[in-house]
Amino acid sequence: MGENKKESWILYMGTFPPRECGIATFTQDLTSSISKNFSNITTKILAMNKFSNVYNYSNNILYQIDETNIQDYIDIAKKINQNKKIKLINIQHEFGIFGGKYGDYLIAFLEILTKPVIVTFHSVIPEPNTKRKRLIKAIEEKAEAFIVMTPKAVDILKKDYHVKINIEVVPHGIPNTSLEPSEIEKSNLGYKDKLLLSSFGLIGPGKGYEYVIDALPEVVKKFPNLLYLIVGETHPVVRKNQGETYRTFLENKVKDLNLQNNVKFYNKYLTLQEIIKYLKATDIYISSSQNPDQITSGTLVYAMGCACSIISTPFLHAKDLVTENKGILTKFNNSDSFKQAILNLAENKTKRKNMAKDAYYDTRNMTWDNVALSYMDVFTKHSTKQIKYKKKLPDIKLDHLNKMTDDFGMIQFSNHTFPKKESGYTLDDNARALLVSCMHYNLFRDNENLTQIKKYLNLLEHVQQQDGRLFNYINKNKETNLTQWTDDAQGRAIWALGYTIKTNMIPEELKQKAKEIFTKTTGNIENTKSPRAVAFIIAGLYFYNKECPSQENINKIEILADHLLNLQKDCSKKDWCWFENKLTYSNSKLSEALLYAYLATKNKEYLEIAETTLNHLNSLTFEENTFIPIGNKGWFSKNGKKAYFDQQPIDTGYTVQTLVLAYKLTKNKEYLKDAITTFQWFLGNNSLKQIIYDDSTGGCRDGIGPSSINLNQGAESTLSYLLARLSLEEIQEDLVSSSNQ
Repeated sequence: MGENKKESWILYMGTFPPRECGIATFTQDLTSSISKNFSNITTKILAMNKFSNVYNYSNNILYQIDETNIQDYIDIAKKINQNKKIKLINIQHEFGIFGGKYGDYLIAFLEILTKPVIVTFHSVIPEPNTKRKRLIKAIEEKAEAFIVMTPKAVDILKKDYHVKINIEVVPHGIPNTSLEPSEIEKSNLGYKDKLLLSSFGLIGPGKGYEYVIDALPEVVKKFPNLLYLIVGETHPVVRKNQGETYRTFLENKVKDLNLQNNVKFYNKYLTLQEIIKYLKATDIYISSSQNPDQITSGTLVYAMGCACSIISTPFLHAKDLVTENKGILTKFNNSDSFKQAILNLAENKTKRKNMAKDAYYDTRNMTWDNVALSYMDVFTKHSTKQIKYKKKLPDIKLDHLNKMTDDFGMIQFSNHTFPKKESGYTLDDNARALLVSCMHYNLFRDNENLTQIKKYLNLLEHVQQQDGRLFNYINKNKETNLTQWTDDAQGRAIWALGYTIKTNMIPEELKQKAKEIFTKTTGNIENTKSPRAVAFIIAGLYFYNKECPSQENINKIEILADHLLNLQKDCSKKDWCWFENKLTYSNSKLSEALLYAYLATKNKEYLEIAETTLNHLNSLTFEENTFIPIGNKGWFSKNGKKAYFDQQPIDTGYTVQTLVLAYKLTKNKEYLKDAITTFQWFLGNNSLKQIIYDDSTGGCRDGIGPSSINLNQGAESTLSYLLARLSLEEIQEDLVSSSNQ
């Protein structure tokens, strides 16, 4: 592909692994997520070293500074100024990682630096002394903006430090994990029958673990199966200055209280995967910091993000996050309050389970992918170097589709990421799943697709009646509901069957089965009047005709396409170029059908009306380079107002497909640009600025409401995403060419 001339380097200044430090982990997680998600952004690191320690760094470390050597700060700042690739420096600020009084060697660095700087504060101390206040003001003079992790930090900076520049709130990031009962991971770790409490992080005085341990003797009398895990090694600085004094003090306390069977220490600096395992097994997470001014706690948000109910002291970050529906706040230096809180949650399983779920749901905006997106928005907003980011297309994953598909077909709904078998199956979903599997097979020749294609075809055959009709709903017992027949569902099936028939190199028996179902169900389609059903049928006939060309197929396409033309002529006015008096669901498919009709017949009127209506639809669904589909709570009537919510993945997925086809047919690059913008709705360029696609599962969340996303990953949403993603994959060369221009 060659060098990307639009590539921007962003330099992150802070500690970095293998140095053992919370900020090091944060910097690694943030930069890894940015590298994963953005194609034209290169992350580089300026690593802060302690006492000239030598670390075995990764190759993205560009510069290193000995925090105690002020000349290093000056020399590295000069090198950065000379490096034309570096567009921005993001400083991870904590007073203790820079040399001098309160880390004031950083000022020498900033005085020399000429590049734009954005500072992320990991601690904001209220009621500062004069020296600390002056230091922050000096940093402010050299920065474009500040980033903090809680609204409370904004208040402190404005009130106590009199900061005037822009302050952006971006939460601390968390790993994206699935919501599962703690019993699953607990069993994996060998704690199946335990009531599991845990704390994790680097250990040192101020953690307050002694108050938790002192609270346990009376608790274990009622709950002898309680196990409290204190996970993490002693902080390197503490170990250097004090050895293992604090850990030994805790271990002796455990022995004195005869709690050896109830308190265990895991003395290790954990990998992310290990942290997640322990947190997902945890019933109650204990955050016992004794620092009331702590404004950021990565361990706390990680625990909430892994669905733990919380017991915490009321430090600043905890007071912002731990509301009564997510946990209990204790008192500082008070074992009795820990005892009461632990008993409260230990005795009430339903309460702590509900707290765990609320903690999980309320932290979805904090996943690293969302935080990376927020950081790039801040960088773009405040950089004088005009950084423009491009989201990478995620790898294509069929994991969630396969998870939602059993031996009979694709299950309709999910409870979060788990198939909800009692919801049954629909023709709609299984037709789309058939289409996705065929598209994937066309691109990748994956033999696993053939297994799924066979299942979906069998389901379509199962619901087909003697008269050819395909019924839409099958219950969990695989019984077809003969009262639920819709034109739209049958139309989608015809679309999928036509595509299957023209799919290259699939086994003949699968193609033949698709032909039999298709032929039986298309006997009377010319009488179909529902606009969307007509649109789906036209697409199916187009694909079928590619494999089995005939004038009869063309005649059927013309009859149906003319029906759409007549609807459009009857409905359209000067400012309403559409087929109906209301925009509802799957709108773009009406225009797309006329594109297929043009391809089949070469009738230019079909192409003209297709483009006219598609352009009209685009004018109503694109706002400030963001795709905003018509909301299903009110839709959009002629002479009315557009409903903005709820926004559904099906409309986004279908619009991508339509725009890709329009681009293939016309080579109009505006359609390509709009297709990419529309797809970005799944990746966070939407009304809530939150990612809808779940890269950890390969599934798609079920939609966007006014203030939150629906975290369930049902069949329709996941299939809509995959249809869009596969459509873009079909024009991969054009996408690469476009990104390099």
